Amino acid sequence: MYLIGNIALILGIVISLYSLAANIVGLKRKDRRWLESARGGIMSLAFVTSIAAFLLFYILGTSQFQYQYVAAYTNSQLPLIYKLAAFWAGNAGSLLLWTFLLSIYAAIIVFNKKKQNSMIPYVSIILLLNMLFFYIVMVFNANPFEMTDTIPADGKGLNPMLQNPGMVIHPLTLYMGYVGLAVPFAYAIAALLMKKMDAQWIKLTRRWTLTAWLFLTLGNIIGGWWAYLELGWGGYWAWDPVENASFLPWLTVSAFLHSVMIQERKGMLRTWNLSLIILSYILSLFGTFLVRSGILTSVHAFGDSNLGTYFLVFMAFMMLFAIYVVATRYQLIKKESKPIEAYFSKESSFLLNNFILVAAAFAVFWGTMYPLISETITGTKVNVGAPYFNKVMAPIMLALILLMAICPLIAWQKAVFDRFIKNMLAPLLTAIAFAIILVAIGVKGLYAIIGLTVTVFMFAVHLTEFWRGICARRKATKEGFLKAAIQLTRKNQRRYGGYIVHIGIAIIAVGVISSQAYSQEVMKTVNKGETFKVGHYDLTFKNLAETNKNGNGIVYANLDITYKGKDDGSIKPEKIFYATWPEPSTEVAIKSNWKEDLYVVLSSWESKDKVTFVVKINPFVSWIWAGGIIMLIGTAIALLGGKTTSSLRVKSQQAGGQK
Repeated sequence: MYLIGNIALILGIVISLYSLAANIVGLKRKDRRWLESARGGIMSLAFVTSIAAFLLFYILGTSQFQYQYVAAYTNSQLPLIYKLAAFWAGNAGSLLLWTFLLSIYAAIIVFNKKKQNSMIPYVSIILLLNMLFFYIVMVFNANPFEMTDTIPADGKGLNPMLQNPGMVIHPLTLYMGYVGLAVPFAYAIAALLMKKMDAQWIKLTRRWTLTAWLFLTLGNIIGGWWAYLELGWGGYWAWDPVENASFLPWLTVSAFLHSVMIQERKGMLRTWNLSLIILSYILSLFGTFLVRSGILTSVHAFGDSNLGTYFLVFMAFMMLFAIYVVATRYQLIKKESKPIEAYFSKESSFLLNNFILVAAAFAVFWGTMYPLISETITGTKVNVGAPYFNKVMAPIMLALILLMAICPLIAWQKAVFDRFIKNMLAPLLTAIAFAIILVAIGVKGLYAIIGLTVTVFMFAVHLTEFWRGICARRKATKEGFLKAAIQLTRKNQRRYGGYIVHIGIAIIAVGVISSQAYSQEVMKTVNKGETFKVGHYDLTFKNLAETNKNGNGIVYANLDITYKGKDDGSIKPEKIFYATWPEPSTEVAIKSNWKEDLYVVLSSWESKDKVTFVVKINPFVSWIWAGGIIMLIGTAIALLGGKTTSSLRVKSQQAGGQK
């Protein structure tokens, strides 16, 4: 097993180098045989990487503690699902996951001969450079098949915080997003190398980009849900450096997905789009660098690694290479670009949307890196923390939501102001009425009311757009309401899929604003049988007890709950003591309904009869998860719509003149 695993990694380097050379020779000599050989090399790489990945799964699942990686992240008591999920619990496994996903993506791109076009060899070269880097790092620095000097009787086990269903999905989805960004980046660089300044690379990679964005969205939402359940502080986003690292490419890809529509329709913003996708790819490497290097303190980071140097060098190389390619083609890009014709147009509003998203990315980047910058300049590390991010990001996000409300009402090329006002009137009046109701029922907090009002405005605009579209279709086709709604969405999946994504964002915004502005928290020490009140809830401490599960000791408290005087069941927060871990893990108890969560943490105890609880009431948190699901549905609809890649394939452009 050791031999097969290491041979697979070394073969990865050899095949990557050969395929790179074969592509370069094939392009230089215009020889189809070399390009075909390189294509075979990429397919072989996917096979070899799959073997390595399967082997790692196997040795993890069968607890083969003679391997350092298995002994470091699993033990014999660990459930099988977490043994397998330990694949991405450490550096070596995560790097293999990166390589495995990238090799599969590359194989999909080159697999079907009928789908080939002249860009593929250049795209392959960029992807092969990435794979070569990861193979080199694994062989020389983080080998998942490294053996231990002496075989331990049992492994150290998995960090208790990672023993959650989130561990199975969250890292995997984020990696699928990160790795997916390498594909549009590779196409963008290929287009530049070939001096093809049209929108073909964008059309060919639209689904790749949207899929990467979908997985980044999914990863971020699952990460928030996981933190909410597992960390015990009652929040879902702590502006942790590693959280920020996954948020950064999400922001820039969000900008890219909007601005590419302008290039596809109008031939504008070519340089901007290239810059955005290059930036997104670099940020995906930056995210991996942050996690691997441990240069910033984070609950997610692998802080004892020197992998950061490898990533820093590779990131700098790819960034300088991309900048060089753009700079040498800049005049050509500029020549092909068209200026925006009117300030009051959808094109301008999309550009403004891009500026806001990029400003948000810069603010997050600056806050994340400030501790490192301050330490470099002054010798003292200064953490800016959540107050900085909340203060800076709140107005930026508010401006973004307002723009998302206005954008659908503005026409392409040149909007007519009177029509814009007419279309905006009903949603605006709805939002104003909502604000008046909030004030009338005694809701406090000016900024929260403004935020919720703008969100309702955005929500109303999108519902109105759906309503207008359905009415127009029903008038033309005489279809029923439901059929008209389905057909309307089906006929223009990109547009209405996007609107559904925006509605999901509005629902998330309601959850975020409400839970930030109106949450309540109480820390209370109570005796057995004592009742205490939090909001409309009465909690009665019944008893503290102990049990055992999977070899771990569990201490839990039983509490009876009443809501507005009515029985609402019971709740059981826990502390789990792992035999292989020094600190106990907190298992939060949550009672959730559509408008709020009762969030109870067993904080500490003096005796079996005297216990301290931390209790929070978090309004509308469940809306965040619901909004995330709606975003995913909208993205899936948009993903299935639009012109297919196959319709854009250029069959006659097979590396002109190849033999």
